[in-house]
Amino acid sequence: MEKGKLIEIRVQGERRLAVVDRPEGKKDWMVIDAGGQSHKIRPQRVEYEVEGGPYSPQEIPQFLRDVEPYLDPSSLEVAWELLVEDAEGVTPAGLSQLLFSAKTPPQCYAAHSLLSEDKIYFKKKGDRYEPRPSSQVEEIKHQLDVEQHRQQEKAQFFTKIRQAIAQELVNWTDSDRNRLESLERLILQPEQTHRNAQELLSEIGRSQTPEAAFELLVELGWWSRHENLFLRRSSYPMQFPKKVLDVAQSFLTLPPPDQDEDRLDLTHLKVYTIDDESTEEIDDGLSVEFLSDDQVKLWIHIADPTRLVSPGDELDLEARRRTTTLYLPTGMISMFPVELATGPMSLIQGKICPSLSFAVTLDNEGAVLDYSIHASLIKPTYRLTYYDVDEMLQWGIKNEPEIRILAEAAKKRHLWRQSQGAINIKMPEAVIKVKSEDEIVIELIESSRSRQLVAEMMILAGEVAGRYCQEHGLPVPFRGQPQPELPPDEELLLLPPGPVRACALRRCMPRSEIGTIPNRHASLGLNTYTQVTSPIRRYTDLLTHFQLKAHLRGDKLPFSLDMMQQILYGVTLSAQEASLVERQTNRYWGLEFLRRNADEIWHGIVLRWLREDENLGILLLEELGLELPHRFEKAVSLGDRLNVQVSCADPHRDEIRFREMLQHEVHSSAI
Repeated sequence: MEKGKLIEIRVQGERRLAVVDRPEGKKDWMVIDAGGQSHKIRPQRVEYEVEGGPYSPQEIPQFLRDVEPYLDPSSLEVAWELLVEDAEGVTPAGLSQLLFSAKTPPQCYAAHSLLSEDKIYFKKKGDRYEPRPSSQVEEIKHQLDVEQHRQQEKAQFFTKIRQAIAQELVNWTDSDRNRLESLERLILQPEQTHRNAQELLSEIGRSQTPEAAFELLVELGWWSRHENLFLRRSSYPMQFPKKVLDVAQSFLTLPPPDQDEDRLDLTHLKVYTIDDESTEEIDDGLSVEFLSDDQVKLWIHIADPTRLVSPGDELDLEARRRTTTLYLPTGMISMFPVELATGPMSLIQGKICPSLSFAVTLDNEGAVLDYSIHASLIKPTYRLTYYDVDEMLQWGIKNEPEIRILAEAAKKRHLWRQSQGAINIKMPEAVIKVKSEDEIVIELIESSRSRQLVAEMMILAGEVAGRYCQEHGLPVPFRGQPQPELPPDEELLLLPPGPVRACALRRCMPRSEIGTIPNRHASLGLNTYTQVTSPIRRYTDLLTHFQLKAHLRGDKLPFSLDMMQQILYGVTLSAQEASLVERQTNRYWGLEFLRRNADEIWHGIVLRWLREDENLGILLLEELGLELPHRFEKAVSLGDRLNVQVSCADPHRDEIRFREMLQHEVHSSAI
């Protein structure tokens, strides 16, 4: 190279003109750019040599001004169209001649600049630039359009982010939702790699953590502060597919033909449905039929969703996928579309309803003397709450003798099951309801005659259904429970009566089992049993209905033994997951309730030990029915009562800590 030569080099990737000044050593040269800055380069780093000269660094700005008028990228497309047909390569000087009909140094450098910056029409090969094939140019243009559109969407997304944080109304597009869902995945699956979400957080100046992503989604109003992450992490569907909703809507308008045309007409019977006031899916009703010789027949009517659902159809497969209705503090998520579950599938007062009815007569001890099962039609007479029934029993309402008869039959059944080895464990049970984001209510479920009445009738229907399926060889989801190894009576008597003793018994109880072979259920005291009373909200009950109904009609069973076993395997796993979501959600809202009521003093019982040597045990809060871990500050024994106050509660981290109150603190707080 010669002194005064004008060349192009790259400095940190940027194209820059410089003038050769002097050699530096044997192989390097010193060059000076327009700003007077020196650079040491090797000849191999020279990108382009401008003809003419010699030049000085001070002339570079004027040279660039002379180049500027020729830097029109659209002219490249014109050149490409002229050259592509013959696939003829071109040099910067040749392009200058083609485009500008001259080859002055500024024009040639402008041609070089256009070619070196081009990513569409030409590709460099040696000292020449070859035109790309038409198909390749079209594909590159398409990709550039896509990228430009993506960048525009991205810019619009960040604008919406700022608007949403400022609490302005925002309409999110599908591409926005994809970005927000990438943040969701970072929160729900933090153990995986989430590059897109982390880049997004980084671009708006947030920490790249799941916690930061959660806070952002809450700020945007995309998620609630109390978003149910347990539900979102599960496989339980939060929405019904459109095709399922379409089927449900069509059945509301025009129900399909009833396969059971000869249903037994029981509309003359007085039918009581007994539930909590908030219950929406009404799936059971009770009747008493008076026979001769002062005998009575008990009728247990169960809602019949198979009137609308057929094995293998859209509704059945969706229910199988869900396995159960979820009952969460924030509300119910139904196994069937709610319009069906609370509408034509339910036993609605005053309406003629399809039912699967179990007729049972008991002997004097409470054992089943005789039974029959029928596809029926009933007309529920009264919709009662447990409170209503308890009042009727307390006041001995003579106009409704059926309620008293049902209660007496339930008591007789309970005593009979106890004689068969049934194990009854009474522990405080709480229902947590989130009535609004500002109101959480925890209600203890009191044991009552009405609840025992309903429970015993449901167990009776399950025994009768199990016996029928066993006698006729029907493969259904039989439920059983291995016989537990209970502590000796003398050991139990050492424990304080009440929750502590009941808790010790509960810990001895094996998990119930489900299978296609009848098996004794230890805690119920029954040799055969299948759940059959909740087909609207429990898929295994629906399976039993399918099999029973087909057999009663004389049809082929919809599910063979092998098919039933395969279905039960998947359904059991899904049901366990759903049960876990319910437990986790209840615990979350229990901790949130305690966090909001940190000033309250709660009465606790030392329920059981987790690690006695570390003073770590389970504390039962009597007023709330909540069982929570606590490290006791002083020596205590099982059954001891103490007063505690929340010192720290973080439901998101599943953390709770209590402070044990001294007697004078409790007294001063009461004042």
